[in-house]
Amino acid sequence: MLETLKYKMVIEWSEKDECFLVAFPDFPGNYWRTHGDTYEEALANGKEALESLVLCYKDLGEALPTPSVVST
Repeated sequence: MLETLKYKMVIEWSEKDECFLVAFPDFPGNYWRTHGDTYEEALANGKEALESLVLCYKDLGEALPTPSVVST
């Protein structure tokens, strides 16, 4: 499923939390969605969180947010 999703994932180190935080800016609500002790763990957790968000939207019958587009 993730191969077809085009949502921005932000992974950022937090000195305060001493871990990498993961956010999906295109989705409203809580900015930080998951985390990981390593970048690789944060990425894996981010993929899982994105899948969960999409499934939740579908279960509720809500339209997914429009993915942001990066112009080059």
